[in-house]
Amino acid sequence: MNSSYYVEEITAGIGAHGTWKMKLKTAITTSSSDFKPSVVRCDDQCALGKWLHGSKIDPQTKLGMPYKVNKRVHAEFHECAARVLEMALKGNGRDAQALLDGEFKEKSEKVVRALTKWKSELLSSTRAA
Repeated sequence: MNSSYYVEEITAGIGAHGTWKMKLKTAITTSSSDFKPSVVRCDDQCALGKWLHGSKIDPQTKLGMPYKVNKRVHAEFHECAARVLEMALKGNGRDAQALLDGEFKEKSEKVVRALTKWKSELLSSTRAA
């Protein structure tokens, strides 16, 4: 698998994860959502998660640290997003907002940093080759 494919998937993943904050803000405001916390908690249901857990990433890449780090921080992000959503759906908007502005923001930024670093490493190795 060539690295440009990975770069495209990572770029799409960064964009898709940026939309979660808005989805959660809406859930906090309305105390409702089209999403269930049990599904949000699963890190293999979104497009990035399906890619990370799927068979399109070669086994050698899955042994590397960038993959392992990204898979871990992505799972942590989903766990936190599910907790925000649970609070929002229970009508606990104040605590949900605090979690969104605190831990969720940190987890989200961590995902973007990890994906961006992986993407940079892939681009560097492509230029060096």
